[in-house]
Amino acid sequence: MEFDILYALQEIHNPILDAIMVFVSTITNHGELWIALGLLLLCFKQTRKTGFVVLTALLLMLITNNLILKNLIMRDRPCWIDPTVELLVKCPDSYSFPSGHTASSFAAAVSILLYHKKGGILAVLLAAVIAFSRMYLFVHFPTDILGGIMIGSMIAIAARWIVEYVGRKI
Repeated sequence: MEFDILYALQEIHNPILDAIMVFVSTITNHGELWIALGLLLLCFKQTRKTGFVVLTALLLMLITNNLILKNLIMRDRPCWIDPTVELLVKCPDSYSFPSGHTASSFAAAVSILLYHKKGGILAVLLAAVIAFSRMYLFVHFPTDILGGIMIGSMIAIAARWIVEYVGRKI
């Protein structure tokens, strides 16, 4: 069933959507966008705590998702299983579950949402587009995306708790 969804997405490809999906996926290849946003939020007193939560969430996500879960679950990517689909991006070398792009995007976006509703909604919408792009680009299964959303969101909540707890102790 997951391949049916991915193959259906291959049918909607067009030059404009291709460019958008490659762009939003590429700007978060190593979390650069979210790291930069977290650092920017640190610069202003009214968003400093949010910046700490975003960066804490990204660090927790890196450890949990990329170092532990991907290597424990070792799920093959769709582009490994069906190499006949022409890719718009390089097929990643790391395992598929859960999606790192999605998990880091939701970890950062939900962290923002926990403190700033309007900005957080925009961040979550961007995270959703990034998550969709990973299926569109045929590098993740839908369940990889769902796993990334859940893990990223839970990590954001944990990061907020950690920052709030440490803040009370200092």
